Amino acid sequence: MDLNTITALHRPRSRAEIGPWRAGDAFLAGGTVLFAAPDPDRTRLIDLASLDWPALTLTPEGLEIAATCTLAQLEEAPLPAGAQAGDLITACCHALYGAFKVRNAATIGGNLCTALPAAPMAALVVALDATLTLWPAEGGERQVAAADFILGPQQTVLAPGEMLRSIFLSTEALGRRWALRRMALNDLGRNAALLVGTLVEDGFALTITAATPRPVHLAFTGMPDAAALDAVLEEAIPPDGYYDDVHGDPAWRRHLTRLFAQQIRSELLGESAP
Repeated sequence: MDLNTITALHRPRSRAEIGPWRAGDAFLAGGTVLFAAPDPDRTRLIDLASLDWPALTLTPEGLEIAATCTLAQLEEAPLPAGAQAGDLITACCHALYGAFKVRNAATIGGNLCTALPAAPMAALVVALDATLTLWPAEGGERQVAAADFILGPQQTVLAPGEMLRSIFLSTEALGRRWALRRMALNDLGRNAALLVGTLVEDGFALTITAATPRPVHLAFTGMPDAAALDAVLEEAIPPDGYYDDVHGDPAWRRHLTRLFAQQIRSELLGESAP
């Protein structure tokens, strides 16, 4: 899609060169969403690729993912010995609505900042209790928990001119056992429900995305029984709390959520799935 209102392309080589934010600006990462539809309010693009951030940095504490890291790069992430999250990363990357060519261009930061309910990177980072580092326009940085970043469809905590710099996954989180369930109206369709369950130190955590307007993260001390899990889901997400668009009816999404939650619980317990 041509953005025919763009009059300038800015390629900063450092944070200092980004300069002041002004009306009509947009950060450009992979561009797979930015170039997908007209946006007459945009007049200047700030190309984050020119900042040349390392895509992935592995330390003893965990994995730092640059906001400009592509999904294809994330699939090849170096992980600590004993980490079990490699297949979860792959599954979430392949849950993106789009062909493999899109995964080679789409960025982790772009997928999160667009804040579509179906965004698979939201499921990944919330399920693994990621910490997000943000760069406010006025300088400095702040950190937010991944579960608090997305407020609703295409709404985040980002202030005007603020950017997502990186995502951090701890070594502990990368080592968790997990189970995932996903459903779309067709094999290549946009996610209608994407759930991830993990075993944490003191119990069980369940992350619900795509079926809800924003990620829902539920934490349990110990493993709940089937009835308790159902009751918590009913309280946390009322029947009118499910997302409604052309990719899935709310009642269907509610059914999938409750079914998948029980299947994930059973899988992590080593039981036969319901």
